[in-house]
Amino acid sequence: MEGFLATLWREDTPWIGAVALLAGLVLWRRLPGGREAVRPTLLMLLVWVVVDLVAAAFALRGQVAMAKTAHQLAVLGFGLVLIRLAGLAVFRLLLPRLSLQMPRIVEDIGVIAGYGLWGLVRLSHAGVDLTSLVATSAVVTAVVAFAMQDTLGNILGGMALQLDDSFEIGDWLKLDDVSGQVVEIQWRFTALRTRNGERVVVPNGQLMKGKFSVVPPPSAPGAATWRRWIWFNLEAGLNPSGVIAAAERAVTDASIPNVAQHPPPSCVAMEFGPGYVRYALRYWLSDPNPDDVTDSAVRVHLLAQLERCGWRLALPDQAVHLVQDGAPEREAAWQRELAQRLKALAAIDLFQPLDDIERRRIAERLVHAPFVRGDVMTHQGATAHWLYIIASGEAEVWRDTPAGRQLLVRLGAGQFFGEMGLMTGAPRFATVTAATDVACYRLDKAGFEDILRQRPVLARHISELLAQRQQANEARLAGLEPPSAEPGRSNGRGAQLLERMREFFGLG
Repeated sequence: MEGFLATLWREDTPWIGAVALLAGLVLWRRLPGGREAVRPTLLMLLVWVVVDLVAAAFALRGQVAMAKTAHQLAVLGFGLVLIRLAGLAVFRLLLPRLSLQMPRIVEDIGVIAGYGLWGLVRLSHAGVDLTSLVATSAVVTAVVAFAMQDTLGNILGGMALQLDDSFEIGDWLKLDDVSGQVVEIQWRFTALRTRNGERVVVPNGQLMKGKFSVVPPPSAPGAATWRRWIWFNLEAGLNPSGVIAAAERAVTDASIPNVAQHPPPSCVAMEFGPGYVRYALRYWLSDPNPDDVTDSAVRVHLLAQLERCGWRLALPDQAVHLVQDGAPEREAAWQRELAQRLKALAAIDLFQPLDDIERRRIAERLVHAPFVRGDVMTHQGATAHWLYIIASGEAEVWRDTPAGRQLLVRLGAGQFFGEMGLMTGAPRFATVTAATDVACYRLDKAGFEDILRQRPVLARHISELLAQRQQANEARLAGLEPPSAEPGRSNGRGAQLLERMREFFGLG
């Protein structure tokens, strides 16, 4: 027994074995998930200990050559075990504590490089000429690389994808017609789990050569990860601003699972088609997995909102839409529109002297003129012979002066502007801009000219109203309170305007 122990006790074996065992036990206790990572390495350590015991047995029997060979294999194995344990300690214990997360492939490359270097050291120690070995291996490597270029391309592609952190496990990839979650990244391939439960294996070389989209997993519950687009077409006659606001409310006012609230949903008018406007409702998914289900829910809410507003999706151009009772429907719609116009005219003091027939004639001549928030509705100094009646929204009246731009008044529904241009042809007194989305009716000179020619007496009353509005604007410009609208307070200005109206309309 003493001879066996003397034969086993060599200068390097006990120390290497002891260090490897101690390092394995420390990692077993300290490394997160250490038992699964360290167990195979400790088993290999046991194997090499057994090999060294076999070498000692051969030495006792006088089989020197066999003993030496077995011992060299054991030393080589002990070194491989130490390199593996060193890799676990550095990449899985030390670097994470320094807040450095390295891809697993970097660990594999480092450990394999250590294996190769240790193998060369042992070969050199055994008396092998490394120069001739390197030359011979270079030729063999070239032949193997040519024969396995696709496989090597996949392996190098896997290394590059992990080193540059293109994606990681848990991300969603969209590649051509394949879309799925990354569940495995290997040296040769990347595995995706699709929404249909399929496991798709994509060679890493294909990922390196092609283009793919990456959707990262949400960093927090409910966080936005992926913007989705819902397309729909509506008739061109609708107010785009109203459509956009209604479509956005369809999502923001509803509690739809997997729809992120921040960033909020947004709707945009994308393009114009023959008789329709194409819109896109965009929202953010908080979970990329149920994309089709969430798209369906958003479409359902959007369609219900459009139906509540009385809007129908635009029909394709090639469709023939025959409605037997189209004429009565159009007549009913026109009567509703005419009633709204008459209501707007009745609220304007400028048209108070007119009777019902005259107001109806003017209402029939009105033209719908919508403006979007920020639009300039009319410019100061411009010549335009028409009047605007605000049906909904708000507009701001600005006057450019040497001291700068001054806000005179804010106009709302039921108010009007441009009366001087309509009645006298005078240039615009001020610039009017849309403070909100504004729906207007526009009346031009021809729509009022026939009535004034039939009833010239109306011109006197209208001229007094114009004079009072002109005085009110001048008072606002001077920072004063506008005077009360009382007959006879125009100080002769009404007579001047009456003369200009007669000249502009050609009244005798």
